[in-house]
Amino acid sequence: MTRTLYLFGSAAPPVFDIARVVEDAHGRGWDVCLGLTPTAARWLGDSLSGLEALTGHPVRSEYKLPGQPDAWPKADAILVAPATFNTINAWALGLTERFVVGVVAEGVGKGIPIATMPCVNAAYVQHRAFERSVAELRSMGVTVLYGEGGFVPNQPGQGRPDAYPWDRALAAAAELLESSG
Repeated sequence: MTRTLYLFGSAAPPVFDIARVVEDAHGRGWDVCLGLTPTAARWLGDSLSGLEALTGHPVRSEYKLPGQPDAWPKADAILVAPATFNTINAWALGLTERFVVGVVAEGVGKGIPIATMPCVNAAYVQHRAFERSVAELRSMGVTVLYGEGGFVPNQPGQGRPDAYPWDRALAAAAELLESSG
């Protein structure tokens, strides 16, 4: 039985590895639908057609028009990674002007298992809104992979995108599905 994973990426450097992550997810038995924030879609602009071929689905960064059929199958789980400071805070506040944030905000209400792994530097996490947003998402049942066992922030300018724990993020999505089923 094929399981469908909505993989949503924000504009943080680990998003440049998203093709490898899709391949890894396929190897774990997922059918992957890829959604990107508008900036992440711009960053990956030259790769979008290849990502569509890899996933077998349109890569989405905008809402569909009213009345248009949905181009994706129903999600069994959602993984939001990398999730930027902006994505985490907008989601916790319910600011759904962006497609990715709108889908995950609605996904909470639909009871879809959701995990997220931030990608923020140590300066951003000093902003009080970030900790409140992480706590808010966790209180809504979202698995937030932040801190030990997830993403640990680096100092500004010292990021290591190749060390982003993608394996942990994919494993969390699978664990959510197993525990919900």
